[in-house]
Amino acid sequence: MKFLKNYKTSLILLSSIILGGIIGLVMKEKASVFEPLGNLFLNLIFTLLIPIVFFNITSAIANMNNTKKLGKILGVTVIVFGVTAFISGVIGVLSFKVFDPTKGLDPSLFNNLLVGDTSGVEKVGVLEKIVTSITVGDFSDLLSRSNLLALIIFSIIVGFATILCQEEGKAFAAFLNSGAAVTMKMMNIIMYYAPIGLGAYFATVVGQLGGNILSGYAKVFALYLVVSIIYFFGFFTIYAYVAGKKNGVKLFWQNATEPSITALATCSSAACIPVNIEAAKKMGVPDTIANIVMPLGVNIHKDGSVIGGIYKIMFLFAIFGKDMSSFSSLVTILFVGLLIGAVVGAVPGGGAIGEMLILSIFGFPPEALAIMLVIATIIDAPATLINSSGNTVCTMIVSKYTK
Repeated sequence: MKFLKNYKTSLILLSSIILGGIIGLVMKEKASVFEPLGNLFLNLIFTLLIPIVFFNITSAIANMNNTKKLGKILGVTVIVFGVTAFISGVIGVLSFKVFDPTKGLDPSLFNNLLVGDTSGVEKVGVLEKIVTSITVGDFSDLLSRSNLLALIIFSIIVGFATILCQEEGKAFAAFLNSGAAVTMKMMNIIMYYAPIGLGAYFATVVGQLGGNILSGYAKVFALYLVVSIIYFFGFFTIYAYVAGKKNGVKLFWQNATEPSITALATCSSAACIPVNIEAAKKMGVPDTIANIVMPLGVNIHKDGSVIGGIYKIMFLFAIFGKDMSSFSSLVTILFVGLLIGAVVGAVPGGGAIGEMLILSIFGFPPEALAIMLVIATIIDAPATLINSSGNTVCTMIVSKYTK
C-alpha cells in the first residue's frame, strides 16, 4: 500500500498516457479532436513558468543565510559531485549515441510540430550566441520563455543581492518566499489536470504518428534501465573502491540495500535523506560530513537526472531531425544535461524548469514539453535510485579526502 501511495501520481500519469496512446491508435487522425485539451495543459504550464522560475530561484538563494559551512568539506564535495556527474553525462551521451532508441522513427513525421523559421540559427557566432542566451536587451524580454537562461541568471543575481542587503533585504526575502510558495501551489493545482492534458495530447500525437512514437518511448526506457543497472552496480562499486578500496566496497554494499529500497519505494531523494545518513555512518562516514553532504547532494548531485536530461535532449534531436553527429553538438548536449541535473535541479520545480530550458536553448517547439514529460515519468524510479544512492557513495569519497 505504501508503494502505491508514493507512486500514485506517477501511476495515474502513466495510465493516462497509455490510455491516450490506445485512443490515438484506434482513432488515428480523428484523435486530433482532443488536441485543445492537451494545449490547455501546455498553456497553463507556459504561463506559470516565468513566475515559478523567478520566485523559486531567488528565494532559494536569498535563504542561504549560513555562509560559513566548512569550506574544505564543501570544496571537496563540489569536486566529487562534479566528477561523478560528468562521468554519468558522458555515459548518457555515449549510450544514446551507440544504442540510438530512435532508430526507425521518421523525423519528417514530426515536421508539423515545428514552428517558426529556424534558418540562419547556425550563422550566429559562438560568442554572440552565448551573450544572447544569458542576457537580454530589455527587462520585458525576461518575461518570455524563449529567454529562460537569461531569466535564471537574473534571478540568481537578485537572490545574491537580497543576501547582501542583510536586514534591509529581509522584507523582500519574505516576499520571495511567499511568491515561491504561491507559485508552487499553483503548479500543484495545474498538475491535477495533467492526466487529462497529457492523455489528450498523447492521443493526438499517436493518432498522427501511429505506433512509432510508442516504440521510441519503450526503447528509451529499456536503454535507461540497462544503463542504470550498469551504473548502479558497476560505477558505484568503483566509487566505493576509490573511497576505501576493498573494505570500502564491502562497507558500501553491506549497507546499500535499505537506502536503495527506500529510493525505489518513495521515488523521492529528499525522503531518503534520513536513511542515507544512517547508512553513510555505518559505512564509516563521520556524523558531521554525513549531515552536511547528504542534504547538499539531494539538491545539486543527480547523476540519474543528468543521464535522463541528456536522453530527453537527444530524443528530441533525433525526432526533429537536428544534427547530433558533430563533436560540438554532443558537447553542448552534455553541458546542458549537466546544467539541468546539477544546477536547475537544486530549486523547487527544477524538473519543469529544466525541460523548458531545453526548449529555450535548442529552439524546440512548445509541444516537445509533453514528449519530455512522458520520458520523465517512465524513468522516474531508476533515476531516483541513481540520484539517491549516488549521494551515499559520494559521501564516502568526501569523507576520505576531508578527514
